[in-house]
Amino acid sequence: MTGDTPSAAQLKAIDDAFVRELAALGRVRSYPKNTVFITEGDSSDSVFVVLSGRVKIFIADNEGHEMILDIQGPGEYVGEMALDGKPRSASVMTLESTTFSVVARDPIREAIRQNPDFALEIISRIIDRARLATNSVKDLALLDVYGRVARLLLNLGVEQEGGKLLIPDKLTQQEIAERVGASRDMVSRIFRDLTAGGYITVENRFITINKKPPARW
Repeated sequence: MTGDTPSAAQLKAIDDAFVRELAALGRVRSYPKNTVFITEGDSSDSVFVVLSGRVKIFIADNEGHEMILDIQGPGEYVGEMALDGKPRSASVMTLESTTFSVVARDPIREAIRQNPDFALEIISRIIDRARLATNSVKDLALLDVYGRVARLLLNLGVEQEGGKLLIPDKLTQQEIAERVGASRDMVSRIFRDLTAGGYITVENRFITINKKPPARW
């Protein structure tokens, strides 16, 4: 693997102690915007810690229809499911120019052997992500499109003064549609209704939730 190890400044910028320890095991690598660096079905085995930039994790069918499973930014990581040596279960693409610490499987296995706390932490994180995946499947099965959109917005919102929630990342309606398994037209209609009802405000693609949307529309 080419590249230098992450700098002290890059590691210090990661708040999570476990992710910081994980990133220290890797080598720095950068990719331009719209680069698919993990492809579903591939046999690569590295974990990618995001040092700067953003990525989307997605699955796609043969006709090119996509569903976004998650979006990750600095201090987060992708690719840990490949530690078992099996093919990748999803693809990952950069949404902007992104720099990673790319950690191969062997250094992670060595860290697991030497440090039981590291092993327990990585197991706990994988379990947490499995729970999130279960909840996503539940939402797809039990909620209508409106319910999935409302749930996504509430999950992404960060509380502000006055009780409002701000979604910190700019999101297009197409990206939201891909995350909830719906058409852009359907999401557009829901946004029009939520805006007319005063539930949300959209300015320069930043979404503010002014009050909690109703459970059903």
